[in-house]
Amino acid sequence: MATARSRAHKHFQLDAVKIKRAQKILRAKTETEAIERALDFTINEHESNRLAFEANERFFKSGGEIKDVYGKLDR
Repeated sequence: MATARSRAHKHFQLDAVKIKRAQKILRAKTETEAIERALDFTINEHESNRLAFEANERFFKSGGEIKDVYGKLDR
């Protein structure tokens, strides 16, 4: 979570129902905590997707081959 120094006071018009749903899903005590967790989740998910994409690119460039040993992809 962000430290007090890195926080900025912002004003947004957000859907209150979405914030409450996120707060419940993320088990956050406050709306601010829910938004912080949702932002952290989004940032982490993006980083995970980026790393997976890079790994796939390296695999394909290496000339690796995937064999369909069960014959499921030939349909």
